Parts: sequence; structure tokens; C-alpha cells
Amino acid sequence: MTGDKRTVFSAVQPSGNLTIGNYLGAIKNFSRFGEEYKTFFCVADLHAITVRQIPAELRKRTYETLALYIACGLSPEKNTIFVQSHVPEHTELAWLLNCYTMFGELSRMTQFKDKSAKHAQNINAGLFTYPALMAADILLYGTDIVPVGLDQKQHLELTRDIAIRFNQTYSDTFTVPEGYISTDTMKIMSLAEPTSKMSKSDENQNAVVYILDTKDDIIRKFKRAVTDSDSVVRYGEDKPGISNLMTIYRAFSGKTLEEIEREFSGRGYGDFKLAVGEAVADGLAPVRDEFARLIADKRYLEDVMKSGAEEAHYYARRMISKVKKKIGFVI
Repeated sequence: MTGDKRTVFSAVQPSGNLTIGNYLGAIKNFSRFGEEYKTFFCVADLHAITVRQIPAELRKRTYETLALYIACGLSPEKNTIFVQSHVPEHTELAWLLNCYTMFGELSRMTQFKDKSAKHAQNINAGLFTYPALMAADILLYGTDIVPVGLDQKQHLELTRDIAIRFNQTYSDTFTVPEGYISTDTMKIMSLAEPTSKMSKSDENQNAVVYILDTKDDIIRKFKRAVTDSDSVVRYGEDKPGISNLMTIYRAFSGKTLEEIEREFSGRGYGDFKLAVGEAVADGLAPVRDEFARLIADKRYLEDVMKSGAEEAHYYARRMISKVKKKIGFVI
């Protein structure tokens, strides 16, 4: 905990264009924490390099992710926004926590298994141990709450286990964080394979809608979205494609699923897909416009990086000192 406010931490990797899934499931919801909590939001460039990156692209994505944070409503005046590698305590604590993380725990991580299968030629040690870095990210700031998607719950549970293990060994040091899964957070699925989650790394560009896609591209992708042989706009497990589009339309229109079903009763899929595409494009237009303004002002973004890293470093340094004393290091 930092001061009188409880603390929220979250991070996004700059490893590709962010999708509407990232927007609806995470970034859009981050701004609600700024008033009530002390918030830390970082661009997780250290996590990104478990997969080979093109250096120029990684730098470009780092600026873009920072700009998207702000364009989506995260004010640097109300939130600590920084780049992970600019605060060296993240890697320092990650090494310390590696020594309190069990090999068996890391080997059971589902994402390690998935990424190892996907990147069989680059199964590096960082890919195996990066949950310890994620734990360091969270525990550095006395984090109380971590907004997580379902795919990150396993890593958060490991973070909790590490914190509890360390506390039991050396006395209370780390806050044991709680996960926050918003009741209105939507899981957005692929437009091409609606039984799979929408992924920014999907090779099929028609399966993914990016925050920064043009209006024409967004509408085109939704027109091509996979549905079913029926023609009824109805939400149900037997209609994954239409249900996914209804979830997206609900998020951008504010209408309930029942209202959507009534609106498109008897109208067929063509009208519905077009309406979804237009709602998404119009909803993202202010974000795209603000992003364009921000990304053109590199000096401002660098100022945000610098001030954010300085504030994050202040809190992180205090935690590192406490941890080192508990372990027995001479400091």
C-alpha cells in the first residue's frame, strides 16, 4: 500500500498492435481506478523479449503503447505511467524472487507450455522464469489489486504464493495482491475462429480488430466475420460467432443483449455485421484521433516516461531495500 490509498498495478506488453480485446478487457477499464487508488501502469518491454523482437519495432511499439494508455483515458497526472525497463528494480527483485519460486511451479504454467509450443526454436530461460518477473512487477509497489484476465489468473496465484512464502520466511514484507476481474469485462474472440480468443499475434489479420485500424478496415473485417448458417441474431453457446459480435456491439453501443436481439429481429446478419463495424469504428475514433496527436509529440511522451519512471523508482527502491534487509544483504 502506498500512503492512504490502496494500490493498483497493471502492465501491457509492447509486442504488437493492441486489439479491441486489449481495449475492452483491460485499458478502457484502467481509468476508473485513477480517482480511488494509487495506480501504476507500465509498458512491459522486459516481458516482450522472451520472444525475439526487431529492435526498431520494439522502440516504436513502446512509444505507441504509452500513447495508447493516455489516449484511452489514463492521465499521467492521476496515474504513474512508465516503461518497465526504466525502473531497474523490476529485474533486481525478479532475481531475488527466482530464489523463492519453485521449479515445479514454473513448469506448470500454462502459458509457458503454450509459448514453448509456438516458439519451439526459442525456448529460453526468460520464457520459463518470467512469472517471477511478473511477481516482481506486482510486489514492488505493495500492490493490493491487479486487474487480470482469465488467462493471467494462474500467474497471479503464483505471485500470491511467492509473497506468502517470503512473508512466512522473513515476516510480513509483501502485500498479498488480489485479482480484479470486472463483472462487465468482456472476453473478445477471434472474428475468424470465434471459439478462440482474439490475439494480437494472429497471422490472419481479418481475425483481429486493432484499436488503430481505420474505419474502412474495421467495417471490412466485421463484414467478413465468421458466423453460422442461421440468420437469427441471438446470443447462445450454439452461436459463438454471433454471440461474440453481440458482446462487442454491447460494449460499444451500451445496449443489452435483449435490446440487440430485438433491434435485429428479422434483419439478418448483413445488417448486423455492418452495425457492429460502424459502432466499433465510431467508438474508437476519439482514441485514434488522440493517439495521432500524442504520437506526433515524442518529447511529451519522453517526459511522461521520465517522470513516471522517477516516481515508480521512488516506491520500488524502498521495497528493494526492505527485501534485501530481510534476506540479510549488507546495504
